[in-house]
Amino acid sequence: MPHKGCPYDCVFCNQKRITGQIKETTPDDVTEIIERHLSTLPENADIEAAFFGGSFTGIPIAEQSALMERVAPYINDGRIDGIRLSTRPDYISDEILENLKRYGVTTIELGVQSMDEDVLRASNRGHSAEQVRKACEMIHSYDFRLGVQQMTGLPLDTDEKSVETAHELIALNPSCVRIYPTLTIKDTALKTLYENGSYIPQTVDEAVRLCAKLVLTYEESGVDVIRVGLQPTEEINDHASVVAGPFHPAFGELVESEIYYGIITSHKIDGDIEIHVDPREISKVCGNRRRNIERLKKEYGVNAFVKGDSNLKKREVRLIAVKTT
Repeated sequence: MPHKGCPYDCVFCNQKRITGQIKETTPDDVTEIIERHLSTLPENADIEAAFFGGSFTGIPIAEQSALMERVAPYINDGRIDGIRLSTRPDYISDEILENLKRYGVTTIELGVQSMDEDVLRASNRGHSAEQVRKACEMIHSYDFRLGVQQMTGLPLDTDEKSVETAHELIALNPSCVRIYPTLTIKDTALKTLYENGSYIPQTVDEAVRLCAKLVLTYEESGVDVIRVGLQPTEEINDHASVVAGPFHPAFGELVESEIYYGIITSHKIDGDIEIHVDPREISKVCGNRRRNIERLKKEYGVNAFVKGDSNLKKREVRLIAVKTT
């Protein structure tokens, strides 16, 4: 739903470029998309129809209903389990929530981005942190699952403010979170700020280190991190709409590798080591282009060899000293 229902142009936002979609979504589109994708999904999977891109509850309520009505038959016959949508904290009301409940919405994700008032104003968000708190309370009162979305590297933001935002959002008891480092996109106010030197974007390394800290912060509090970084599209890549900022097509993988590097280096390292992990995590432990292996060599002067151990779970690491003769 590119930019549909949004009353503000946030400095970072150009939803048509971010989503790679120009055409607005109609009720007929909803039916066509569902039919096209249902046949590709495995049986007995948990399936949701999701309205993302703009602020779903910001569009007229009759239009919301017309779109959700196209999902209703699939919910009624059990092929779809519910509806997930994203929206703004200031477009939550009793009327809206009652209508969403009527059509089988199960999860509401709020684009919060930051809980720092200065960052919200500098980003032209148009809502306050207090409105976020009230919206979350109302969503819980109607027994929806609550998701939140946080951005890092916004104007006037700092690592400390981002960590504090995470703690404040955790206190609002969300079930899940998405974390997006800010990208400078063509045709946005942020691009102008970047070009005149008023805004300095995060580097990939800076964003990776911060997001690794945020992921662990959320996970330790029981909040499911369901995405880190924007999904690459034809528009969102190094050669299209991204002017500056920490874009990487496998950003989430970089963050996981950073987390593993922190786990490994929290152990005492005296010499060459074998790193034993879940076999499915080997690529993350090694890092993009064996980045972690090279870092261990450079920073600790050791050779590291990664081996799979099916007895270990995700994030479990066992280090074994390599005997030298």
